[in-house]
Amino acid sequence: MSPKETASTMAADVEHHVEHHPAVAITAEVEAKYGLKSHLKCLAACTLFSMCPFQYGLDFGLIGGLQAMKGFLEVFGHRAPDVPGGWNISTGRQQLISSLMTLGAFLSSSCAGPTATFLSRRQTIWAASLLCIVANIIMMTTTSIGGLYAGRLLLGLANGFYMTFSQLYIQEVAPARYRGLMISSFHVWTSVGSLIGNVVDNFTEKIAGRDSYLIPLGLIFIIPVLISAGLFAIPESPRWLVMQGKEEQARKSLRWLRPYTDQKVEEEMKDIQLALAAEGEVIKGASVWDMFRDPVDRRRTVLSVCVLTVQGASGAMYMIAYATYFFKMAGIGKPFESHVMLSALGVLAILVNSAMITRFGRRRVFLMSGLSICAITQLLTAVVYTVHPRAKSTGQAVVGLAIVYILGYNGMVASYAWVSGGELPSQRLRSYTFGLATAIGFFAAWLTTFTAPYFINPESMNWGPRYGYIWTPSCIISALWVYLFLPEVKGPTLEEIDQMFEARLPARKFRKYVCVGRGSGVANESGSVNSEKGEEVVHAEEVKRVDS
Repeated sequence: MSPKETASTMAADVEHHVEHHPAVAITAEVEAKYGLKSHLKCLAACTLFSMCPFQYGLDFGLIGGLQAMKGFLEVFGHRAPDVPGGWNISTGRQQLISSLMTLGAFLSSSCAGPTATFLSRRQTIWAASLLCIVANIIMMTTTSIGGLYAGRLLLGLANGFYMTFSQLYIQEVAPARYRGLMISSFHVWTSVGSLIGNVVDNFTEKIAGRDSYLIPLGLIFIIPVLISAGLFAIPESPRWLVMQGKEEQARKSLRWLRPYTDQKVEEEMKDIQLALAAEGEVIKGASVWDMFRDPVDRRRTVLSVCVLTVQGASGAMYMIAYATYFFKMAGIGKPFESHVMLSALGVLAILVNSAMITRFGRRRVFLMSGLSICAITQLLTAVVYTVHPRAKSTGQAVVGLAIVYILGYNGMVASYAWVSGGELPSQRLRSYTFGLATAIGFFAAWLTTFTAPYFINPESMNWGPRYGYIWTPSCIISALWVYLFLPEVKGPTLEEIDQMFEARLPARKFRKYVCVGRGSGVANESGSVNSEKGEEVVHAEEVKRVDS
């Protein structure tokens, strides 16, 4: 059966399904019956995928320290008696070493949509693991700056696939009530990777010669091997299988992932099919331009792109990528130890966030508050350093404000941006939309890591902490955008989120919207569904989800 025929057949079942299943398949009563322990297999599968960004965080933790490490600078840098430590690296090399990884991630995540048409979520992660291992072998064996650049770019390609497709799997597989928790754990692994990279750098920077940076790079091999082995034990995403027309395999996968009875599994399976049918042709008939043709899809694409770009707009990437170098050039004592402390507190913020993410909304409580904290701390850091540059008290203030900043970013901005960005795309275009959003997010990260050395390197503008003047207005504008445009989608299933967008609700009305069974029209706030002519055609049992 062709994709169009499959879509037509599923669409013909909509009215019958609404009649027999007027509410969403998995009700609050069912969710209460099947708690956390019942979902352990599914959560274990999601946890394995959530480990993918460990590589991304590890790289940022390692590379920032390497650029302040004598053993690394002896190979790729030059003597500089006038800077702390006596060694430095040129602005151009510093830019490329840090930014080529994010550029590679931008390129691979840009291809997520087309890649998803012929590679499954698991297959793509296997490919990323192989690419990661090859890249690291190149980085560890070369003493040529060109070889290092090549390894950084290949590593970025691997990380782009890791970050994009692991998120897609979690979004498509995790039960609605635990979706925020699992994507929060996704960011936990990013922060843990960064912390481990910083800790190892702190111990090895005292070693003479190349071993000082080869030992940290060796850590990059661990997670790809572990994930590649674990993938053999878990099933493919049921939603991806349905989009490929492999319904029997999707049904088998869903039975493995869910603790429900066969009847409930069939109902969830039907919801997935109908959600795809309501959006038109299945994924094989989709294209890049479909993200922008329909006003609803266009809105969802823009929202997903913007909310992931908020991370770059917060200015976090220069703090993550260059913190050790930044502290060293600002004259702060013990820069490696300061960065370790910063990363450790960032992990703590994420762990606290994970305990709260299933109870509170993403939009107002965390994203807006987090961006406000980022803006204030960046401004204060710049002002303090402008008034008393290189004073001991200034160094203490800069480190203290950096801690508050990273608590605000890790605890309130980063994980919620990923959660919201992944929940907003339509199911039919999920790999295209989320791939584009991730790509532009990586582009923003690349732009930050590429330009930051011009501002903080003593050989260029030498702004140091005054760089915060650039990011304060960026954070304020981002917070204002969240308030005006970002809808709250905590709690509903992906199918229910589809209904909310089909109803064309303004952002402020998403939080208390009443979801109804799928029909041929668009649901309104009173719980009825209206056709294009304005006639009431379906009355379904209301399932009210009120955000805390």
